[in-house]
Amino acid sequence: MYEYFNSLAYPYVGVTVNVDITALLAFIRAKKLPFFLTICYCVSRAANQVSEFKQRILNNQIVEYDYCLTSHTVALSDGTYCYCDLDSNLSFDDYISYAAKEQEKAKQQNSINEEEDDILGKIFISTIPWISYTALINPTPVPADSNPRITWGKYFMQNNKVLLPISVLCHHALIDGLHISKFYEFLDKEIITIIR
Repeated sequence: MYEYFNSLAYPYVGVTVNVDITALLAFIRAKKLPFFLTICYCVSRAANQVSEFKQRILNNQIVEYDYCLTSHTVALSDGTYCYCDLDSNLSFDDYISYAAKEQEKAKQQNSINEEEDDILGKIFISTIPWISYTALINPTPVPADSNPRITWGKYFMQNNKVLLPISVLCHHALIDGLHISKFYEFLDKEIITIIR
């Protein structure tokens, strides 16, 4: 299966799931926490618990990282953006203060340049906070890379629950539906861990 999916022009598999964040949103509001960084922490921790999300294709070989950083865009005042890398291998409280500082540093550096060696060990994070959606197609490079992409949109109310559309796009030579479902299971657990 690896050879087959790796040979495709578009070797990705993706899914969008509406994740219940009712209790998490109440917690965020009560503690006055940054919404984006809270979600980023949860998805990063969940992804790092699935071995396949830490695997990459390098020189047609599979390599696995011990822990992957996230890389996300930070909006700048002139309408452009820069990249910010974060390490979620911290307690939640430590992460929030660290991540806020890292975002400010990234704004000062104002760069979208990344070293090729550094890119492989990252999970790409993005958000579209202006809309709720049921599907998402991410731009991908040619040749295909093997970094997972996790994106979320605008949360919405349904049946007295607050739901957040969270999309995952992964290289299908490494990750299939079982691994993606594990990610969402771990995400639910990370959310519960934070609010306790």
